[in-house]
Amino acid sequence: MDRTWVSRQDLLASLPPEWPVDLLPEIRELVCASQRKVVVLDDDPTGTQTVSNIPVLTEWSVEALRAELESELPAFYILTNSRSLPRTEAAALNTIIGHNLLEAKRRAGREFVVISRSDSTLRGHFPDEVAALAQALQQEFDAWLLIPFFLEGGRYTVHDVHYVAEGEQLVPAGETEFARDVVFGYHASNLREWVAEKTRGNLRASEVASISIEDVRLGGPERVAERLKALRDGKICIVNAASARDLQVFVLGLLRAEALGKRFLYRTAASFVQVRAGLEPRPLLNRADFDLSHGRGGLVVVGSHVPRTTAQIQTLMTQPDICSLEVAVEALLDAHWQQETERLAQQAERWLASGCNVMVYTSRHLVTGENAEHSLNIGKRVSEGLVSIVRGIATRPRYLVAKGGITSSDVAMYGLGVKRAIVMGQILPGVPVWQLGPESRFPGLVYVVFPGNVGDAQSLLQVVQILSNGEG
Repeated sequence: MDRTWVSRQDLLASLPPEWPVDLLPEIRELVCASQRKVVVLDDDPTGTQTVSNIPVLTEWSVEALRAELESELPAFYILTNSRSLPRTEAAALNTIIGHNLLEAKRRAGREFVVISRSDSTLRGHFPDEVAALAQALQQEFDAWLLIPFFLEGGRYTVHDVHYVAEGEQLVPAGETEFARDVVFGYHASNLREWVAEKTRGNLRASEVASISIEDVRLGGPERVAERLKALRDGKICIVNAASARDLQVFVLGLLRAEALGKRFLYRTAASFVQVRAGLEPRPLLNRADFDLSHGRGGLVVVGSHVPRTTAQIQTLMTQPDICSLEVAVEALLDAHWQQETERLAQQAERWLASGCNVMVYTSRHLVTGENAEHSLNIGKRVSEGLVSIVRGIATRPRYLVAKGGITSSDVAMYGLGVKRAIVMGQILPGVPVWQLGPESRFPGLVYVVFPGNVGDAQSLLQVVQILSNGEG
């Protein structure tokens, strides 16, 4: 074990006690009073991990955005899937969406705030897409707020160091498998140093501001508001948080600062969305919450290649009611890849019709390119292959679980034709479930968006059991 790992229990016990008052009622009052819609640009669909009864769009036309701004719901998501794009394309997409949001605001007459939701393990196009979005929104932001805390996934930020939970140990993010990502890799665990690393030295760590755990737990919302009011000129500010109550304290201070005219752009993980929108957490979904009356077998599509996902695949494969189909990545990179996906789709179709739960998963050997862009292109082809298989299946599955952020986005958009879905809630902590809209291939389908980096070895099996056997 690396000597920099720390005990979660010991680290949390060393901190000052949490703020003693539930602040969500006051947050909701301020959210309602401000009348500012929360718009979440999600760089993959796993950002819906903490909300319920909120729409998610896979298109961003002015009219679609205007309709959501005019609705009574407090928030909506725009699925950009920008993490699957090269850096310049991701920035260009954020520019387009920013311009469309401004025009939609003009037509709807509704103000909004923007959350650039990204990965709690620090993978994504930072700062490029945030800079593009800020410029497109034509607003002088006092600061960008960097908040990767994600309680449901075991991500904590303490003393500016971001940690990822591995069991009861906390691993500095820079020492995890996620930091070795071939496209979005990094070295720093201290977020001030991470910003300096990601800005290629254009910002020094000493130039990055921070809201500390002590600010939050000892000073409360008033101290947070004071610190935020002092920020200006687009400064980047780290937010430390180690509990849901910490996030409440921060958000209440944030809303007070914004009520005085301060303006911020948020780059956050999923936990922030729920609190900033003033949404009540809801219990985990169970089988009674789903309409599973259509179809016989369920379909699981796995593209994520991180070790957590591999362990989940291995557990699920041991079950007697699972029919497994491995998709060889090398075959998808071949010129005749469509013949292979057609064969796999036909086999999956037969098994689904017979009532078997079918798991389609990519081979576990990670194929990378000679550089980041080449690796992204390989990932794109693999995702296209999985989409081709899903499109080739005519039988409606009883449910569909998509494992991995890019996989779940592409399967929804291109495999199922989704334009708007409703986030029902979460089936496990950090695992959202969508109900697909009437425009999709399978209207009303239960669609589980399972992040690659969430859960333990049993989690995928648990989801399948809930949807198949009524457990949970």
